[in-house]
Amino acid sequence: MAGQATLRSATVAGLVRPASDPDVTGRHRVLPVASPLGVLLPGGGLRRGTTVAAGGVPEGGLPAGGALGGSSALVLALIAEASRTGAWCALVGIPTFGAVAAADAGIALDRVALVPNPGPEWAAVVAALIDGIDVVVIAVPGAVPASIASRLAARARQRGSVLVPYGRWDGADVTLQVVRSDWEGLDAGRGRLRQRRVTVVARGRGAAARPKEITVWLPGPDGQPVVAVVDVDPAARPRAAAPR
Repeated sequence: MAGQATLRSATVAGLVRPASDPDVTGRHRVLPVASPLGVLLPGGGLRRGTTVAAGGVPEGGLPAGGALGGSSALVLALIAEASRTGAWCALVGIPTFGAVAAADAGIALDRVALVPNPGPEWAAVVAALIDGIDVVVIAVPGAVPASIASRLAARARQRGSVLVPYGRWDGADVTLQVVRSDWEGLDAGRGRLRQRRVTVVARGRGAAARPKEITVWLPGPDGQPVVAVVDVDPAARPRAAAPR
């Protein structure tokens, strides 16, 4: 009920675009992402109508009190550029969402709809948001039945939204998983955490069938919210154009 009430309030306030909007599927077929992350995604960004699972959260959902190292930062980095350039984003089922961290990551908070506790009807809340929001991030509430996952993915395809499950999600077009996260800055137990080296692996279907891997700073030196490439696996590097 709380989630539905929040959704109704967002609709009344004009935050949710009508599903009948003829421009829903025609604008900006690929939403931008930070350039280092673009090498992991077909088309170099978040393609409308696709499902991009992110975070590497284990089966059973998010751990109490937060996400695994690097996972929440990856999700924020993934949607920041789209938000900054005008896309609306919704975050569902993340009661520990940090507005300050999101703003520091470059997310435009005035274009973010929050549904911290969607309740047992979370799938209905997500479906309604897909109808009018460009990017919908959901914290996966444990094991999701295949029927619900496929129905929400189909709705995203129809409406031209990008569905970003935060956790395990079978059948995603692309899955981005944090496989390693190491902080730097401490020396012999002294010092200050300054930057984190995160390795992300992308796997998927179709154009994303070939696994790709990059290592990035997330965040960068002195806590700056940057995504800077440390290393790119050869399989992830764009192919050079053939000489004419």
